[in-house]
Amino acid sequence: MSNNLLQTPIEYLKGVGPNRGELLRKELGIHKYQDLINLFPNRYIDRTRYYKINELQNNNAEVQIIGKIINIKTVEQKRGKRLVATFVDDTGQMELVWFQGHKWIRESLKLNVVVVIFGKCTSFNGLFNMAHPEIELLSEHEQSLRSAMQPVYPSTETLTNRGLSNRAINKMMQQLFLETQALFSETLPDYLVNELKLIPKNVALFNIHFPKSADLLAKAQFRLKFEELFFIQLQLITKNLIRKHKIKGHPFDKVGENFNDFFKNHLPFDLTNAQKRVIKEIRNDMGNNAQMNRLLQGDVGSGKTIVALMSMLLALDNGFQACLMAPTEILANQHFKGLTELAQNLDINIKILTGSTKTADRKIIHEELENGTLHILIGTHALLEDKVQFHNLGLAVIDEQHRFGVEQRSKLWKKNDIPPHILVMTATPIPRTLAMSLYGDLDISVIDELPPGRKPIETVHRFDSNRLKVWKFIKDEIAKGRQIYIVYPLIQESEKMDYKDLMDGYESISRDFPLPEYAISIVHGKMKPADKDAEMERFSKGKTQIMVATTVIEVGVNIPNASVMIIESAERFGLSQLHQLRGRVGRGAEQSYCIMMTSHKLSSDSKIRMETMVRTNDGFEIAEVDLKLRGPGDLMGTQQSGVLNLQIADIVRDKDILQLARHHAMKILKDDAPMEKPEHQTLRRVFLELSKKKNIWNYIS
Repeated sequence: MSNNLLQTPIEYLKGVGPNRGELLRKELGIHKYQDLINLFPNRYIDRTRYYKINELQNNNAEVQIIGKIINIKTVEQKRGKRLVATFVDDTGQMELVWFQGHKWIRESLKLNVVVVIFGKCTSFNGLFNMAHPEIELLSEHEQSLRSAMQPVYPSTETLTNRGLSNRAINKMMQQLFLETQALFSETLPDYLVNELKLIPKNVALFNIHFPKSADLLAKAQFRLKFEELFFIQLQLITKNLIRKHKIKGHPFDKVGENFNDFFKNHLPFDLTNAQKRVIKEIRNDMGNNAQMNRLLQGDVGSGKTIVALMSMLLALDNGFQACLMAPTEILANQHFKGLTELAQNLDINIKILTGSTKTADRKIIHEELENGTLHILIGTHALLEDKVQFHNLGLAVIDEQHRFGVEQRSKLWKKNDIPPHILVMTATPIPRTLAMSLYGDLDISVIDELPPGRKPIETVHRFDSNRLKVWKFIKDEIAKGRQIYIVYPLIQESEKMDYKDLMDGYESISRDFPLPEYAISIVHGKMKPADKDAEMERFSKGKTQIMVATTVIEVGVNIPNASVMIIESAERFGLSQLHQLRGRVGRGAEQSYCIMMTSHKLSSDSKIRMETMVRTNDGFEIAEVDLKLRGPGDLMGTQQSGVLNLQIADIVRDKDILQLARHHAMKILKDDAPMEKPEHQTLRRVFLELSKKKNIWNYIS
């Protein structure tokens, strides 16, 4: 099909015009013919079944009925008016209701003419009614009924109120296919279409909008989902290839004294097989001439810090400096403490730079960084400041990278003439399918086993009515010398929600755990950083036994003696948040517990979250359930990534298609990266149109 025709502004389509064109642009983002073709139906309904009025039930189901409108009236209501029509068939009568667009609707309604109405049916005062129904003359309806499966398109309230119903969009789609004669050119290589038994592109597009059968619809959906995911994977993998070819890295070819001395003499415990595997992957990456860009995933407590240190020691052995950037001061301090302890017997200089660093200390840090005597610098965003100049930065480790913007991360790249190797760490387990879509351009390492001696955290779900037993359990644990976290979802009481809030909670806990026998710390987001740190410090040193907090302790200090995590109103938290909170305990050798408190009123999603937490400690399994419950957009703030703006595929439901698409994209790029072979010419053209970078192949050919 002529590409120019696809780019025609939508108002030029017969039956659209300037007003409807403006509406489509504003409400659905449809600017051109191409956008309308890619407006895929949400679902399909069987339009061959007709109901009688006496068969209707009050279940909000979509039904269609044949009958006549015998009366139209306007009814006054508290706000404005509503238009009401009496609709009858041979078994009874019902009402059709419109709350907006009265003038236009009234003009279009005809009395005593046989029509088909379609919409959701509800009951009010013993009479069935249908709000804003679709209405079609029976003769027209039978003509347009090409198939039993009628598409239902995405819509908005504004479109419906302005007369742009599903039927109107359906008619536009029919007109579009008439004007373009459905001559859509193939986008995939012939051999791939044959190998995967895909139906042709034009057949797929026609059947997604006007399915001739359920079988053809399934084939059309598979074909279009595969294509969408395939081109996304082509772009991600190409990005990775470009980086590896274009962006040179510092080759760390030496495994020297620092690394060997630490490995042989100072490891506090044996590395797990997962840690050994990941270190090997990192060594291979950094031994090449290409810049490393690796994502290291590992649950809370899986031992990512030791992997980061050993990677930094490799940088030092090759004459380079390393840095570690964390999103908060608390986390930066925790890393500083942890790395300093691990490296105490090595002759290396480690310092920390945050917003609170004193001017005199900053001066020393800047000098030592520039003359190369400072080996490892840990810090927050402060590392990105222009005046932070390294002598020879070779490795940058970024913790919890989704807390940093792309521009912030790229500032680290500019801290050396040749960009440093990048190791990104996250304790948020990312499901494999999401990682392939979000971070398909990064190489991914996973630490999927806990260090020996760590006991799984025992997790239980308790209702508020069990509070006395839970309080007794806390007292017993404190008597054993343990410490307790109690986490609340809100700081101050919300009028709309009756959840326990932090201040109320703190007061009642203070009554139940009085001084001098018990001491309580409190930490929340509205406190000054200095006050927050002071409270954390008291808890960390064991001066208080209970820490009452909001989720600011999600990524907080490492307190091995804290063995109980109580999560109040646990139904208010997402799964990944619950898992992160649970990871605050279980840091020591003692058995740790996580108790999720909720009211008896739980939604089905909340029940699934509680059951999942009780059943498993596996962060990746939890992340998969979270992805199914919440969808990709909410996880990791992925909406900003742009990658997941999918039109037909769904990375949860279609993960098998995603894996298939990635496999074939990798195979093609391995064999013919610039896509120059005759059979890949179409692919190359479509890819360049999508990438909008005509010179992309200069980098990797």
